[in-house]
Amino acid sequence: MPVVTLINGRNAAAGAGFASEFRKGLSQTGFVEGKNVAVEYHWLDGQYQQLPAIITNAVQRNVAVIATPGSTPASLAAKAGTATIPIVFGVAEDPVKLGLVLSLAQPGTNATGINFFANEIDAKRLGLMHELLPKAKRFAVLVNPANAPTAEATSKTVKQAASSLELELLFFNASTPADIDAAFVAIARERADALFLVPDGFYAGRGAQFATLAARNRIPASSFSSDMVTAGLLMSYGTSVADVFRQVGVYTGSILKGAKPDDLPVLQSTRFEFILNLQTARLLGLDVPPTLLARADEVIE
Repeated sequence: MPVVTLINGRNAAAGAGFASEFRKGLSQTGFVEGKNVAVEYHWLDGQYQQLPAIITNAVQRNVAVIATPGSTPASLAAKAGTATIPIVFGVAEDPVKLGLVLSLAQPGTNATGINFFANEIDAKRLGLMHELLPKAKRFAVLVNPANAPTAEATSKTVKQAASSLELELLFFNASTPADIDAAFVAIARERADALFLVPDGFYAGRGAQFATLAARNRIPASSFSSDMVTAGLLMSYGTSVADVFRQVGVYTGSILKGAKPDDLPVLQSTRFEFILNLQTARLLGLDVPPTLLARADEVIE
């Protein structure tokens, strides 16, 4: 039975629903976990330092596919660890610039997957926050230095966007749950008006912690991931992460059936979601403009 190694930065509880989407993708190509394919799940919970050991072990056992949906660090670690085992990635940044593929149309390497444009749409997310919070001028930006490629790319994007919107950015780092607690203390001390979370799998798995701290500190917060708004954050704007996992599953199944990564062009996300949590807005005493409400793809009451 072929073995697939799947790696993501979330914790296991936060990843369960997305694992189901990955299995849906596999089923579209005729593969059922436990019947004709085995899937090993590695939910890092932000412990990116585990990546070299996980990749080394997968390479030594010559697994059939390494799948890294929604994780740039895992994708880069897999590419550095093997030039032969097929890799199906899901990354926020340009996979050509990352060195994962030679081109989108013809990957030309042992990797292919989906680019979900997190960094390209961060400027729009900041703009939506500005519309929702027109009086907010000081925005805290929380980045995970353990996820350096995403942290650096997003920081550059939001700095450019903030300049045109005449906003002041305050950068804070967090790579562990304790770091997140400490960051909120610092953010409150600096009297930031709002919080912008840089896309990161570890952050996406800490929705309850972020929602609790944001409510306690009465700070409007936005995320790339819609599941964090469900947990209680104010808003999100980004691609459908479920779609990313499902498409990575489809490509993984195609490779198991004999396709080569170079046969499968890198896909680009086309579905984006703007989610608002009205309950959180009320708790924060915010009036959501009707025009913004009308543009939301989902409103949590």
